[in-house]
Amino acid sequence: MLRIVLGVIAGFIAWSILWVGGNQVFDQLSPGWYGAHHDKVAVAVANGARFESDTTIILIGLVLSIIASLMAGFLAAVIARGNRNAPLFLGILLLIVGVAVQAQLWNVFPVWYHIIFLALLIPMSILGGRLKRRA
Repeated sequence: MLRIVLGVIAGFIAWSILWVGGNQVFDQLSPGWYGAHHDKVAVAVANGARFESDTTIILIGLVLSIIASLMAGFLAAVIARGNRNAPLFLGILLLIVGVAVQAQLWNVFPVWYHIIFLALLIPMSILGGRLKRRA
């Protein structure tokens, strides 16, 4: 049980680092486009304003979330010694936190983004855990 809990915690921390770090990399690679977009998102969130988001950046975010979820699920399974529950519980935790975050960003991004982002958290975490069993 302890290994499952540690796997979920480590997976959550890894997902968070990959998400924030990935966005920082894109911000640095393209400050005039990707970075400027994030600055506008921050202003929109602070003001509660509607915002027209760039579809390409939204898709990059979805791909980044998929990669982070796969890697975090894999890590959770490694720490839990292949236990299937660790990636599942990680996915549930990511979904709970994701719903809270997406609720704050509801006016910033289109509804399809929120639905896809949230819908992929659990399956991608589980798939990451399954990849560990095959490795």
